[in-house]
Amino acid sequence: MMDYTDRHCRYLMRLLSPSALLYTEMVTDKALLHGDPSRLLAFDSAEQPVALQLGGSDPRDLASAAIIGEQFGYREINLNCGCPSDRVKSGRFGACLMGEPERVAECISAMQDAVKIPVTVKCRIGIEPGMDHADDLQFLHKFVSTVAQVGCRVFIVHARRAVLNGLSPKENREIPPLKYDVVAQVQQLFPELQFVLNGGIRTVNEVTTHLNNFDGVMIGREAYNNPYLLAEIHRALEDEQWVPDRAEIVRAYSDYVAQQFQSGERLNVMIKHVLGLYHGLPSARSWRRFLSEGVVRAPHAVNLLRDSLRIVSQ
Repeated sequence: MMDYTDRHCRYLMRLLSPSALLYTEMVTDKALLHGDPSRLLAFDSAEQPVALQLGGSDPRDLASAAIIGEQFGYREINLNCGCPSDRVKSGRFGACLMGEPERVAECISAMQDAVKIPVTVKCRIGIEPGMDHADDLQFLHKFVSTVAQVGCRVFIVHARRAVLNGLSPKENREIPPLKYDVVAQVQQLFPELQFVLNGGIRTVNEVTTHLNNFDGVMIGREAYNNPYLLAEIHRALEDEQWVPDRAEIVRAYSDYVAQQFQSGERLNVMIKHVLGLYHGLPSARSWRRFLSEGVVRAPHAVNLLRDSLRIVSQ
């Protein structure tokens, strides 16, 4: 979710779901250690609970980055071992790290020694090339077993292989087949661990079904493209009275946007996150067009969101 789940996106998501654990976009350890941590990690307290997702492969650098994350108030540090992009692969982190489970264990151990908050892992069921044609169950079992030995207790598993050569990140989210059963089998082998399922989950019914078998569910692109799904999930799982009005969400987010704009944030960076709010409803296309074109014509029109409500109110 790089370039998607920034702090503005997470603020919007929190308006829709009071309790979902939100994750940052992946931040590299080097960026934190050699850049401006405030620019990369600052967030509104209303977003909590928030987990910081890190990318890296050096235990010492990751430990230092985890300390910074804890100091900023994040509730969890998550090591990304699932991203298949070339940019990530060239830096020796992301999905390619699944081929080095011992190194992942070293990284997790170093971070656990450095911070008091939970340290978790996000991964795939396997990688290509690098699996030596071993079956997915064997590969994931070895990875989980190795990393769990140092004390990692939570594994967020995208139930697809990551194809490191020949597929784009988008294709890696769609072409490799989903194998929920592999994650379920590994979970049965490690009943003391927690497994959160990720990949291809798009409806409330799918969420509730998977929660019968797994400790949690992570939703990425679908929650971004159709953010009201988070409100529907919260209603189904937590509070049957929770039916937030989309127009009220727009007004609340508009107030936040106006405040952030005064602090120097660009309007288009914040507006893009709300475009899916009316997904599936009759006026959704007209509403998206109004916002997309409006922010180009008038990049300083902080009342754009409130003005847009006249379209969907019809």
